[in-house]
Amino acid sequence: MTINCKGTLIDVSSPKVMGILNITPDSFYDGGKYKNESEILNQVEKMLFEGATFIDVGAYSSRPGAQHISEEIELKRILPVVNLLIKNFPEIIISVDTFRSKVAQETIHLGAAMINDISGGKMDANMFKTVSNLQVPYVLMHMLGTPQNMQKNPVYNDVLQDIISFFAEQIFKLHQLQLNDIIIDVGFGFGKTIDHNFEILKNLSLFKNLDAPILAGVSRKSMLYKTLGISAQEALNATTSANTIALLNGANILRVHDVKEAVEAVKIVAQVL
Repeated sequence: MTINCKGTLIDVSSPKVMGILNITPDSFYDGGKYKNESEILNQVEKMLFEGATFIDVGAYSSRPGAQHISEEIELKRILPVVNLLIKNFPEIIISVDTFRSKVAQETIHLGAAMINDISGGKMDANMFKTVSNLQVPYVLMHMLGTPQNMQKNPVYNDVLQDIISFFAEQIFKLHQLQLNDIIIDVGFGFGKTIDHNFEILKNLSLFKNLDAPILAGVSRKSMLYKTLGISAQEALNATTSANTIALLNGANILRVHDVKEAVEAVKIVAQVL
């Protein structure tokens, strides 16, 4: 199972780690942490050194209830950072966390390698056409509603079946447009209750039937820290536990704040699979 990132084939049948770089002032865990070039470069260098295959750069906070920002602000935040990273780490594989086709287009032209869309193509009608024209790997995520309202009262007929149906439909549309490198992300915490999240985690292997690599993003999320009555800052051990379950259930990519621990989880799980 490989994905093509700017001509480099990456085999995700042995799981890979995606390090998160939030350049937003209000992300739930690391908002406002990386404000200048040296802080950004230090963090990315650390994540690459610890074994991240991908760096996921996001300029739009998608935490529940986050403030909506304009396309102009998102571009103004993200373009200089993509430029900076390409200049300093020429071999870097940058994933851009955006639901906007214009941001996708401009960041890929600067040298980013893949697009990670929290809306699964639902918030910008041009996204599917754009990624298929660009022929870049596309992370198709499931989200109920928008970041502003997704956690108000998420209701499903059957959470697993509903999400699988959503993926089947969107993957079909992307295949019609000749896009083959599709990665699915069930969207832990995006329009799901804590019970929904754990039901999905427990049954993650069902999503393998869609024949696409699975990205799992549970890092320091509220499904973990609320269950334990702790804060996001204290949720590293819980994250490693959840990442391990995700790997045992078929995850191909772990999207994390803490790369070293995720890489260690991948290596340990590989010993028993």
